[in-house]
Amino acid sequence: MLKERSQTFKLSFIALDLFISGISFLLAFGIRFFFSDMEFYFSGINYIFLGIILSLTQVLAFISIELYHPRRGLSFSEEFIAILSGVLVNLLIILALLFFFRGDSFSRLVISYYAFTNIILTSLSHYIFRLVLKNLRKKGYNLRQVMIIGTGQNALKLKEIFEKHQIYGYQIAGYIKSEKQSQPGPYIPKPEDDKLNLNIIGTLDHLESLIRENKPDLVIYALNHREEEYLREALDTCDTEGIDLKVVPDYLEFVTSRGRVESLDGIPIISIRDIPIRLGYNRFIKRTFDFLFALGFILVFSPFYILIALSIKLSSRGPIFIKQERVGLDNESFMMLKFRSMYVQEKKQSDTQWTVKDDPRVTGVGKILRKLSLDETPQFFNVLMGSMSIVGPRPERPFFVEQFREKHHHYMRRHAVKAGITGWAQVNGLRGDTSIDERIKADIYYIENWSLLFDIKIILMTPIKGVLDKNAY
Repeated sequence: MLKERSQTFKLSFIALDLFISGISFLLAFGIRFFFSDMEFYFSGINYIFLGIILSLTQVLAFISIELYHPRRGLSFSEEFIAILSGVLVNLLIILALLFFFRGDSFSRLVISYYAFTNIILTSLSHYIFRLVLKNLRKKGYNLRQVMIIGTGQNALKLKEIFEKHQIYGYQIAGYIKSEKQSQPGPYIPKPEDDKLNLNIIGTLDHLESLIRENKPDLVIYALNHREEEYLREALDTCDTEGIDLKVVPDYLEFVTSRGRVESLDGIPIISIRDIPIRLGYNRFIKRTFDFLFALGFILVFSPFYILIALSIKLSSRGPIFIKQERVGLDNESFMMLKFRSMYVQEKKQSDTQWTVKDDPRVTGVGKILRKLSLDETPQFFNVLMGSMSIVGPRPERPFFVEQFREKHHHYMRRHAVKAGITGWAQVNGLRGDTSIDERIKADIYYIENWSLLFDIKIILMTPIKGVLDKNAY
């Protein structure tokens, strides 16, 4: 339903972005070489191939950060940030390709000018495209009329979805109640109808006449399982009138925003709680991003590793690094690497005692490391080896996992993805002595709404909200 039109708009945006990307490259090339030797200007045929590659990888970068995914209330500033992130991802891809394939030397200024002009032109073109489409919808262009059978929670959820995705041009013609009408003639609204705030146009026993009168393009059956006997009647009526009927499952309330329907040899199977990160394409994108980011961080941060190691060794007795058993993906244990920030203690005490404010076990150097989260930086080696991710729920010790799984509902759902160095809970201040339930909600929200852009957003927020945090001790 929405998928039919969302794919159309995705293709429209992709075509638009390919065109804008090509224009941006031509402008960048012209700005760079306008005052240069004209012979070189016309001999730069290799730049044509660079422009084509830049345009293609740009669209792939936008797809990877889910720029074309339907969004609620997407403002110009939000889309601008998303486009900026996509262009930066594309720059990383292109610079990596140019580093490994040095057959031709391309001007870095051309690529810089391209990035700048592409951000501006793509942002403006998206804004204008949405504005034009919105105005066309207001004028009634290419609208599809939808009639909904039902007035319960499913119907209210559908109303919310259609209002959220107005750009796709679905308009609700009216709602039909399942109860029988006591007398013939037009439907007479009842006092309880006002509380629903729905445009109720009749009852199910007059479905045929209501379809003929309102001429909907689509009918959606949204009754609960206690009223399933009406489904056959509605299906027969819609078949007779040649109207498409779609059915909303009664357990819609359990389906998350990322729930999806799969087909197994023709049998529809509904994924109640879909996990985007575990899909093959997304899994590859996230792992590639994690590996490159971790490798880059380790190379840049390596001098600081030496300084931190020396300060730990000189300030207290014991090893520089510690390995702690933590629970990660699919409830599997792994050894998490950290800089030692406490005095050496018994393993049992370390594994079962919660860190508290002004903890006497923390060393002087350790207080600084923990406050700035520098003790966590060796975990980039965990990311490099694949046991952790850059962004994800923070891993916990097995002792506490066993406690939390019994006391806190949905706690184990955090282990549906790899544990992370930072996460949505951490950048929202949910670390240290804070609510476990609130952490769980934040982690589940991240798991169900993952995208590469979301990861980048959390990484950018981490230095401000995740590192220098009052709950870090």
